[in-house]
Amino acid sequence: MRNIAALFSMLMPGFGQIYNRQFIKGVTFVVFEHFDNLMGKINKAIQLDLNGFHQQALDTVIYDGVMFYPGLYAYAIWDAWYYAKNGANKAITSIPFIIGGFLGEFGAIFATKLPFPALTVGLLMVVPSVIGMVIFRKQ
Repeated sequence: MRNIAALFSMLMPGFGQIYNRQFIKGVTFVVFEHFDNLMGKINKAIQLDLNGFHQQALDTVIYDGVMFYPGLYAYAIWDAWYYAKNGANKAITSIPFIIGGFLGEFGAIFATKLPFPALTVGLLMVVPSVIGMVIFRKQ
């Protein structure tokens, strides 16, 4: 059920680890996610962006907090997916998730040039992760 663990971490970093019964790691991810989300005003920016207030969302977000989030998010998804089942190749299976983290970082850097910054950055992180989950599903 590694895909369920990964989907829980997509919903909230740390929930996949809690699903895997890694409670300390899961709570740690949840705390880091909430702290980063609060410091970067990420939820407020997402809410504004998805309601059409794109410039106001870009003005609201604090980039010092936002720049840490894509890496944390992608790592939490991979960690939940990887540790849900033994036997996967750690180096190879992490590549799509790393790509998702980097794309999320680049999306955050160039957010002012994107038509829907929050949605685009979110998809840049999630799509490579889902592709990796599909490609390496047999591992």
